[in-house]
Amino acid sequence: MDITVIGCWGAYPEKNEATSGYLVRTGGSSILLDCGSGVLARLQNDCPLEELDAVVLTHTHADHIADIYSLEFAMLILMQIGRRTRPLDVYVNGDETDKLAFAYPDYVRVHSIGAGTEIRIGTAKLEFAETVHDIPCLAVKLTLEDGKTLVYTGDTGYCDAVIEFSRSADVLLIESSFYDRQAGIMKWHLTAGEAGRIAALAGVGQAVLTHFPHYGDLNQLAEEASRQYAGLVRLAYCGMHIHI
Repeated sequence: MDITVIGCWGAYPEKNEATSGYLVRTGGSSILLDCGSGVLARLQNDCPLEELDAVVLTHTHADHIADIYSLEFAMLILMQIGRRTRPLDVYVNGDETDKLAFAYPDYVRVHSIGAGTEIRIGTAKLEFAETVHDIPCLAVKLTLEDGKTLVYTGDTGYCDAVIEFSRSADVLLIESSFYDRQAGIMKWHLTAGEAGRIAALAGVGQAVLTHFPHYGDLNQLAEEASRQYAGLVRLAYCGMHIHI
């Protein structure tokens, strides 16, 4: 399993970068987790759009879906000119499908998912769990036939469900929206310390922090997470490659 961080910022992208978007390649399949602002342009550095098999949207906040309609138009054009032969599969929480406005069902096929749903894309099994957020949001687990596992939290506050869902994951891609000094400012997101605590209690192989604030020293996020988790803590960055 090869993971590429396409974008890692919360709310809006920094210059020439992107908000949430993570490309997972496994067994010949290419899966995009979230499609936020700036993702579509950067995605093409690592994956031709003709090769993209599926998109999983954790929730419908703009920093996670802003580029999805541009991607829909790309599918329309690529299929019309013969460079792509199949529609793009888009998976979204069933409670959120009414918030999406896809106009071209011949080019984008929308599938409803929810907590407990299990799907297969190529050689990967995908499972989902509810997180604590101000709108319905799903964490995603990808498991390969050899047992290697990636968990991506999407957006979440601190909750036992995410700990259990992340149990023994090889890589936990976990949001870290706030510094520890901001604890309590918003229950729908994690501080770095909370992210580290989740990683420790879940017993993951490594924690990759993402969904960053636009202020402060991001290295402090890693330091704060490491006070709670003795394993490897890494800061995501646009273009980062992770192999499991």
